[in-house]
Amino acid sequence: MRNYLALNHIFRALADPTRRDIVELLCDRDAPVTSIAEPLPMSLATVTRHVQALERWGLIRTLKVGRVRVCWLEPQALDRLDQWVAYQRSRWQRSQSRV
Repeated sequence: MRNYLALNHIFRALADPTRRDIVELLCDRDAPVTSIAEPLPMSLATVTRHVQALERWGLIRTLKVGRVRVCWLEPQALDRLDQWVAYQRSRWQRSQSRV
């Protein structure tokens, strides 16, 4: 049940296109919130709320260094998502082989 709860949080976080954009950016490099906000068409405060949601749901981690909050991906969350997709794919493939 705990794994499903974590997975639900991951899907909820990734349901929002802005949060997916943030995850995509962090796939390339760790970044401060201000750098994440630059290309996005919204205020820094709004981006900060998205970052907080991603962190709360375990997709990213942040660390405040002086006045800068640096963000990076949490690979365990992506692993959990990958495992779920792989499991569903194998279930589907087994059901197709019986047809």
